[in-house]
Amino acid sequence: MQDSVQTNRRRQERIQAVLPVRVRGIDTAGVSFEELAHTLDLTPTGVRLGAIRREVKALETLTIFYHQRRMDFRVVWTKRMEGTKEYQVGLKAFSQEKEAWGLSLFNSSARPVETSAGASATA
Repeated sequence: MQDSVQTNRRRQERIQAVLPVRVRGIDTAGVSFEELAHTLDLTPTGVRLGAIRREVKALETLTIFYHQRRMDFRVVWTKRMEGTKEYQVGLKAFSQEKEAWGLSLFNSSARPVETSAGASATA
């Protein structure tokens, strides 16, 4: 029973998308930074980033630049990747924009990431 609760706790579909982004914010030492990173997956109101080389804390604001777009997010969680000096960071948008990434990712033709433990691996 507990497994089914954990696998169904997501409120929105996630779309796998590796997009190059520029990230601006303030790290845990209070130093402002701007660096290149990439997305790992997207939802209509959030994003998971990879290749973040600065430690950031929850509730901080990060600004993401993608092409000509600028989006502000709140840090929800961070995770240091084992064996590296990089972090993954979960972010939630301050406002929900239709097509914030400009990619029409959340139409019916896009396929969500499977989160169910019982998902079939057949093609």
